[in-house]
Amino acid sequence: MDSRRLDEDWERAGRCYMLTPLTCTTLHRLEAPAAASTMEHEVEQPLLVHQSTTAVPKHPLPATAAAAGHWCWGEGWAWGVREGPLHLPCFSFSLHPRRPEIHRMIQQQLRQLLPEMKVDASAALTLLGSSVAALVVWKWLGKKMIQKKMEEAQRTRDEGMKKMAKAVQQFREQVPSVQTDAILSLPLLELTGRLQEGSLSPRTVLYTYVEKALEVTQQTNCLRHFIPECEEQLQEIQRHKEKGLLYGIPVSIKDHIGHKGHLATCGLVQCLGTLMEEDSVLVKVLKRQGAIPFAMTNVPQSLFSYDCSNPIFGRTSNPFNPQKSPGGSSGGEGALIAGGGSILGIGSDMGGSIRLPSSFCGLCGLKPTAERLSLSGVTGPVNGILAVPCALGPMARDVDSLALCMKALLCQEMFQLDPAVPPIPFNEEVYSSSAPLRVGYYDTDGYFPLPPCMRRAVKETRRALQAAGHQLVPFSPPRVPYVMTELFLKTFFADGGRAWLDVLTGNIVDPVLKPLVNSCKFPRLVKKLLALLLKPLFPRLADYLSVFAGMRSVKEMWNHHHQIQVYRSQFITQWRELQLDVVLCPILGPAFTKGYPGKLLTAISSTMLYNVLNFPAGVVPVSTVTEADEEELKLYKGCCDDPWDRALKQAVSGAVGMPVAVQCVALPWQEELCLRFMKEVETLSRDKRVA
Repeated sequence: MDSRRLDEDWERAGRCYMLTPLTCTTLHRLEAPAAASTMEHEVEQPLLVHQSTTAVPKHPLPATAAAAGHWCWGEGWAWGVREGPLHLPCFSFSLHPRRPEIHRMIQQQLRQLLPEMKVDASAALTLLGSSVAALVVWKWLGKKMIQKKMEEAQRTRDEGMKKMAKAVQQFREQVPSVQTDAILSLPLLELTGRLQEGSLSPRTVLYTYVEKALEVTQQTNCLRHFIPECEEQLQEIQRHKEKGLLYGIPVSIKDHIGHKGHLATCGLVQCLGTLMEEDSVLVKVLKRQGAIPFAMTNVPQSLFSYDCSNPIFGRTSNPFNPQKSPGGSSGGEGALIAGGGSILGIGSDMGGSIRLPSSFCGLCGLKPTAERLSLSGVTGPVNGILAVPCALGPMARDVDSLALCMKALLCQEMFQLDPAVPPIPFNEEVYSSSAPLRVGYYDTDGYFPLPPCMRRAVKETRRALQAAGHQLVPFSPPRVPYVMTELFLKTFFADGGRAWLDVLTGNIVDPVLKPLVNSCKFPRLVKKLLALLLKPLFPRLADYLSVFAGMRSVKEMWNHHHQIQVYRSQFITQWRELQLDVVLCPILGPAFTKGYPGKLLTAISSTMLYNVLNFPAGVVPVSTVTEADEEELKLYKGCCDDPWDRALKQAVSGAVGMPVAVQCVALPWQEELCLRFMKEVETLSRDKRVA
């Protein structure tokens, strides 16, 4: 049979369905010959077959097919040209559409290679039943193994807390006259002063906060683990010739910030067996500045939630209302600091994970420009997401605490340990300035209107800033719906969510994540069809589902990265045209009822915007929810009156007395200016409350 003629026929036919010896159906496409003349030359292609495949003598193969690396046909045999060993398809369901004789020829060849066998039906059923039983047993054993690992982790945590409680008791017996409440009430600046001058000892301060942390975690389940090496660090700092800026300060750190000898779990079972071999750069710098890392705090499973729950260590509650969430993913930090169990904590932020817990728990929190603080030694469930970078930052009860922490971290030790961090020390002059600011402001981003109390907070703060002599300018962030879906969500679900689902394989999925997991599991075609059907009724939901279809090519991903750069340039241009120093805007809040963050991923548009832009952004509490806010919430319609708007209304209801905050933003690398603006907002809001 003429090979050229076969290839010309196949050029017209275009495709066939192949069934391999492993009974795996695959669709292959035969590319058209590059030039007719190349088909006249044939090459001897040695046959390389799988060990499980019967060997067949060499057969001449068209040069074009061999070069193209696709399936082709010749003399009635199906050939597969791929890199490495060939996997020969043994028979075909849909052969050459115009040459049925090829079908018969292959069947004859198959009968020679694969002799007919009589199959005993009862034996086949027995084999099938045994296979099913083995699969059930295998899954059961897998679940038992997961459960065993989780119970071991919980037992280790409980034993650690008992040891720390015993250490606190021994300290109490040795020093019974400690004035616990007085120490806990000291602001960070005053506490550091007392420690530096020696009127308070680091040991007294440490055990005072450990005792309070034990109390807070009993109420909120905010701790993942105590760090027993804190007692060694206590001895170490007393041997230092110079006292660092954070001398004797107990510091809590988020679960995935590496500490030598401890887990970085991200709330995942597969991370329970690996201890960190060394401290992260940030922990090393904290220690060199005299701080004492003493506790690691709880996080949501895989960190991809702004609730705070995982199947290993359980759910964390808001210290002001146990029915409410503390936010996430730095939710354990938020609950511990707000409850008084820590005076300074370190969180991380990739979509609002410092700012949302700060909003929900009434704290001050700063998300710096991503590269301002070192990420070396910080783990994550899915690595390599660079288009929207992660940032580490401080959380505390006041802005001065954030500034002191940044000043301590932005030191030569940080720059030497991680040369990738720009050597930009903290600019005290900018932070201490009292010059009037030109402030842009907005109270809605046009994508997810926030509850009345959060918009009220922006309006009241705007009036207070004007009264204090600052210039306020209306500002409207461009195309936030586009940023939320096409830039932010597409970054994390570029592969349709497969990498994230792989992380959850072998884990018991936390209920908070199940809505998101289900969205990712839909086949791509189903996602596209659902998006098309929902578009006329619920456009936001449709765009959301469409994003989960992912990207189809490297070129598309490169273009996606380019579009982020273009948007950043446009945003900065608009900022500079208005000659703004900073921007005042809303933050999601008040605290959601537990479980609702999992249903409202896209409600974080207020925070995610500044992750995409990589601008420093901070949160300052300015008020609390009033009865009037609660009444006005009953009239809330949102922007689309869709299921998300109704869910948001339910999520924030019943929040009278909960904290209300605003968000402050500056241009990249201007953390000091951002903090200075936050300090101004904090001072004005405090003066108002006192008045």
